[in-house]
Order: sequence, then C-alpha cells, then structure tokens
Amino acid sequence: MSDAFQPRLFGATNLQVGPIGLGSSYGLGAAGVERAFDQGVRFFLWGSRRRSDFGAGLRNVAARHRDQSVIAIQTYTRAASLMRFSVERALRTLRTDYVDVLGLAWWNGAPPPRIIEAALRLRETGKVRHLMISSHHRPYFEQATAEPAFDSIMLRYNAAHPGAEREVFPILARRRVGVLAFTATRWGTLLDPAYLPTSEPKPRASDCYRFALTNPHVDVCLAGPRDETELTEALAAVARGPMSEEELAWMRRVGSVVRERTRMQGRGVAMGLMDRAVQAFSCGSPPPPKMLGAG
Repeated sequence: MSDAFQPRLFGATNLQVGPIGLGSSYGLGAAGVERAFDQGVRFFLWGSRRRSDFGAGLRNVAARHRDQSVIAIQTYTRAASLMRFSVERALRTLRTDYVDVLGLAWWNGAPPPRIIEAALRLRETGKVRHLMISSHHRPYFEQATAEPAFDSIMLRYNAAHPGAEREVFPILARRRVGVLAFTATRWGTLLDPAYLPTSEPKPRASDCYRFALTNPHVDVCLAGPRDETELTEALAAVARGPMSEEELAWMRRVGSVVRERTRMQGRGVAMGLMDRAVQAFSCGSPPPPKMLGAG
C-alpha cells in the first residue's frame, strides 16, 4: 500500500471521502473544482461565500458524478424560518435534488431547538442527508457529539491550535462522528514569514494539511485554494502522506511560535469579536478573514 493518504468514510456515515476537501470561499474557479475531482477530491463545501465560479464547477461535477461527490453547504442563520430558503436556493443553483451535508455554522453553544428542528425537517424531506455542526469553542463538542441529530463536526485544528487533541478527539471513542478540520494554515499565518521562527524550516501549505491529516481522527482537511497553483500544493499533501514524529514535532514548534506572535499582535482578539458578532446577529454569514492563504 502507498504511504499516501487513502480514501475513507466520513465518520460513521456511508459517505466516501478523500482526505482533502475544498472550500468555495477563496477564489478557486470551475476548472479547478473539476480538476480536483479528477484527482481524488470528493468533499466540496459550498460554504461561507457561495462563489458562482466554484458553484459552476461543482454543478458540472455533480451532473456527471453525483453519487461520488459529497456536497456540503452551511447556514449561519439564527432564524429557523430562513434555513429552508437557503438550502433550496443552493439546490437550484447546483441543480441537485439534495446536499449530502448541511452544516449549522459557528455555534459556540447548543443551537436552540427551533434550529435543530428546522434542520431535521429538511433531512426528513430528503433535501439534506446528514447534519454537521461547527464551533470555535471546543468544550461544546462533548455535547454536540452526544446529540443524535449531528453525525459530523467541523472544528479548528492546526499546529498552532492543537487543543482538539486533548478536548475533542478523545470524546470520539464514545461516538465516532465525521470530523472536518479547517484553518489548517491558521488563516495563512503558518506560512507567513512575519510570524514564523527564523530558526526552523518554513512550512509549505501541504505540510499544514499533512499535520492535520496525520491525526487519525481527522477524516477531511478543508483547503481553500485561491487558484490552480494553491490547489496543486493542497493536493500534494495527499501524495506526500502522513508526517513522521520528527515532522510533527517540527510543526508543533513552528505552531507554538506562530500562536504566540499572533497573540501578541492581537489576531486572536479579532477572531473573538467575530465569534461574538455571529452569535449576536440572527442571520450572519461572515466572510473569511483576509489573510495570506487559506486554511
């Protein structure tokens, strides 16, 4: 068997996925989406920004390979009555009868019953197959993974934020839900010389994805390439395969420095403000932070 990362099931669902997933928010166009599918990508998140060019590529993939592609969308709505409209608009645009995964986005505590009930009604109609929840507050995942409605979670995990190893991954022994990791490059700061230690080799984007995927609890690592060059680098993570213990230790050293330097410059404060804004407004869909690269 090759040392490259292999296809796998998304948690306990029957969804076959590849290790790298693609997010729509950063600029990859239709040709890139189709190329990614041809090279083994199976998980596509038409997410925070439903970019039309990415959607066109996803529509082309779904027209030919719907059973082999996993299409996920997100809703940030805090108004249950708006959820159905968001899902049905996505279905019309992508010209598909269902999405495989509906993500309830950016909940740092349990969604109110009205939100979960609205999502379950969509699942009952067949327009949604599975439900996922995302959070920036790791302690909440103990409750989220115990909620029968959710069979997958979306969490931040990278070399600068490895806390899921302590607070989330051990919980999965109780119930194995699908795990989608995002911000592998920590919004580009793990690639930015302004934050990197000069005493260590500079990571590539594929190193950031490999770090996340080497953990056996991560089913899919989300990449947000802006163009074909960044897509090539993301796909290189699959062929390069799992990290050695020495490589993991190197990435942790780099991540520790990056986290401290960004903390000192107030980058964490900005994310905290975004957290509060999303919780405060009924229908937020915040754009991704404009930082170098995507993660």
